[in-house]
Amino acid sequence: MKRKQFIKKSTLGALALAGIASGCHSQADQNIAVPNIITDKKYKWKLVTTWPPNFPVLGEGCNMLAQWIKEMSSGRMEITVYGGGELIPALESFEAVSSGAVEMGHGASYYWAGKSPATQFFTAVPFGMNAQQMNAWLYYGGGIQLWQELYATFNMITFPAGNTGVQMGGWFNREINTIADLKGLKMRIPGLGGKVLESAGGTAVLSAGSEIYTNLERGVIDAAEWIGPYHDYKMGFHEIGKYYYAPGWQEPGPSLELFINKLAYERLPADLQIMIQTAAARLNVWSLSIFEGESNTYLQKIQNETNVDIRVFSKELLTELKKYSEDVLADVTGKDSFSKKVYASYQKFQRDIKHWAQYSEKLYYNDM
Repeated sequence: MKRKQFIKKSTLGALALAGIASGCHSQADQNIAVPNIITDKKYKWKLVTTWPPNFPVLGEGCNMLAQWIKEMSSGRMEITVYGGGELIPALESFEAVSSGAVEMGHGASYYWAGKSPATQFFTAVPFGMNAQQMNAWLYYGGGIQLWQELYATFNMITFPAGNTGVQMGGWFNREINTIADLKGLKMRIPGLGGKVLESAGGTAVLSAGSEIYTNLERGVIDAAEWIGPYHDYKMGFHEIGKYYYAPGWQEPGPSLELFINKLAYERLPADLQIMIQTAAARLNVWSLSIFEGESNTYLQKIQNETNVDIRVFSKELLTELKKYSEDVLADVTGKDSFSKKVYASYQKFQRDIKHWAQYSEKLYYNDM
């Protein structure tokens, strides 16, 4: 008997037995869960991203996620990936998935602060946790549960699906020595970091990654932060940026997200749901690994092959920015109850994990 015929006959038999059994038990017994039945039904989904098409690591990672799911499902699920602007504008991905126009999206949750200010905490908090600690909060400390609770109000579910590791502080066309140097500065910087800049007297500009080079070149903005050496080099920022500052106080361990239309997800068989979750977790590990390796390689290229002046923010400047960050966080959480709930969880976890860090990584790095 051919495998396909066997599956069909077995499925029919299982359904028939289930029907007979249901007539022999009470109503209470009928609520017992039955095994998930795998069928040959195929699912064709669309995934929109906030990244340029096939963009290194970020766009490539989405392509890989689609391939992994296809392979795990033996072709039962096929996902077509669209870069920002190919199907819809990059920053309209959230609305497209929420409305059900497409099934999936990939981006960074702080892009959706206009929908809910609480979304920002699931990407990065200025002077917050690094990538390892962020993952610990999400997977272990209840972060994912809060994230799901928030996104359910938009008819979506979400999973961590990438992390860049600590970023650079950004590209500047003038020296940044004191907090006064930020006054009047127009900088492409999203999320809570952007609000900190505004508190310090600058202007935060939110734009898609594909627009940064042109805006910086034409003087529409005076500075920009994107990710780190690998992508910044690929984007050509070293051709137009004079100063490259570290560290990325605004994004010490930013998490990326896979967000999915809730109704579409719930219609999937349980095994496909698990495959999506597994692929997202794999992408989370893969992307962080690539960023860690390539950032080292490309920082050296910038140092050795260009005239860029690589600098470190002064301790005094960082101290001032941290004070502004505390004020911004107090303001955001004071105005939005869900932000207050999320940040309470985040802050407690960060405070607790610092104790362990004193005896683990920090102690190790200090002695290297």
